[in-house]
Amino acid sequence: MSHLQAPQTASDKPRICIFDTTLRDGEQSPGASLNLPEKLEIARALEQLGVDVIEAGFPITSPGDFEAVTAIAREITRATIAGLARCTEKDIRRAGEAVKHAAHGRIHVFLATSKIHRDFKLKKAKDEIIRLTVENVKLARSFVDDVEFSPEDASRTELDFLAEVVHAAIDAGATTINCPDTVGYATPREYRDMFAHLIKNVPGADKVIFSAHCHDDLGLAVANSLAAVEGGARQVECTINGIGERAGNAALEEIIMAIRTRPDSFPVTTSINARKLVPCSRLVSTLTGLYVQRNKAIVGENAFAHESGIHQDGMLKERRTYEIMSPEDVGLMQTKLVLGKHSGRHAFRQRLAELELNLDEATLDRAFDKFKVLCDKKKEIYDEDLEALVEEQLESTQPLFVLKGLQVMAGTGGIATATVTLVDSGGVEITDAATGDGPVDAMFATIQRLTKISARLDSYQVRSVTGGREAQGEATVELTHTDRKVRGRGFSTDILEASAKAYLAAINRIRTLATRTVTRHTPLEE
Repeated sequence: MSHLQAPQTASDKPRICIFDTTLRDGEQSPGASLNLPEKLEIARALEQLGVDVIEAGFPITSPGDFEAVTAIAREITRATIAGLARCTEKDIRRAGEAVKHAAHGRIHVFLATSKIHRDFKLKKAKDEIIRLTVENVKLARSFVDDVEFSPEDASRTELDFLAEVVHAAIDAGATTINCPDTVGYATPREYRDMFAHLIKNVPGADKVIFSAHCHDDLGLAVANSLAAVEGGARQVECTINGIGERAGNAALEEIIMAIRTRPDSFPVTTSINARKLVPCSRLVSTLTGLYVQRNKAIVGENAFAHESGIHQDGMLKERRTYEIMSPEDVGLMQTKLVLGKHSGRHAFRQRLAELELNLDEATLDRAFDKFKVLCDKKKEIYDEDLEALVEEQLESTQPLFVLKGLQVMAGTGGIATATVTLVDSGGVEITDAATGDGPVDAMFATIQRLTKISARLDSYQVRSVTGGREAQGEATVELTHTDRKVRGRGFSTDILEASAKAYLAAINRIRTLATRTVTRHTPLEE
């Protein structure tokens, strides 16, 4: 039985378990890619945020995913650590191996149940679906006491058959039943009524937690998740910033603040520390490279900004006229601690801790050294600069090539030329030069010659991390090499240097991946 199955709190309000799948469904977002140090950093932040369950990955998909789930299971002690598995023996055994060291481990098993999935994807009859459900839930229970079962595409499954599958899963030993709106098709009323029907009519429903997992294809993921709570669901599956497959998942921060702001409509409680929402949002955005839109609810840059004269007048007279939440409630500070060249290691460490950036000593040392270098280039260092520094250290813990020097010559009517000096993993300096269609193209061509890696540039973006003339620039590139997409990011007050660092980070990832033989199965959507 799950250690989370205590639905009542001291206030007698039902407690909603928050199941975060940022590291699994969120990482399946196109363009999102995390290495092990980055995944551990996010897992630590999620634990501090107070999530009940962290779905750390899909262990069967690759050795990297297995390693990440295993590492997170060993380190995180308060939250339940879940590994995803299809209804196959090899998936379940792999997930069981990955979570076996967790203080609280869970195997999350899923199998499609809707007619369209049965007919076209699985090509299996209803009785075969029931048999597979029972066999594999029982197998999962042989590894852990906490098993979650998901009938994939539940919202498009015939209600009578869905009830039959759920009953079979409960009888086989499932402790949580998740009924996902896999393709974001449901409406809030339909979704609420589905949960209410299952909870009322399925034998044994009172012995398990029912869970909602909603995708945002029609922009209804949060509304559907809250409707599920109204229908009796006591676990909600979501991601930071709503990242995930296609249009994404229900956004954790929006669900939490809807519950907190409207207790009249949602008389429930959660274990989430809402003041850590903004720091967690920024961390995930920084590490995944998936930027939060300015007008995003709760954590967007404009979420608590007021430009209209009428709104400003109302705010000055009474804040509640145009704000239903306080920025401080979600961890958005009105003032920022500005660090500079005279700031010491203690102040640096303290500010990182306040930003939920808890680094080991070696990484902290490297980040502090980079901080001092940045201070010589930039008078004031802001939170966004610190987040960029940490991202750079986490993404390049063991780089194969390091940028040592860069010289670019370009001008109107001339041929752009770039000279680049790198230091390889053996400490040897290598230098080369190349021309290109502009300074950036010349830099990238030179790096390809030096590293002997040829890749197609699919995306190149540059943005300012902070404001002002001394702003630090962030460059992001996406490359394709032998049908594999990789992402690289670089930071500098010089945008050409940032661009070179980003390209080199992507090349380093290609070289690192090339040293392993990894067979990655295509994950099936939940």
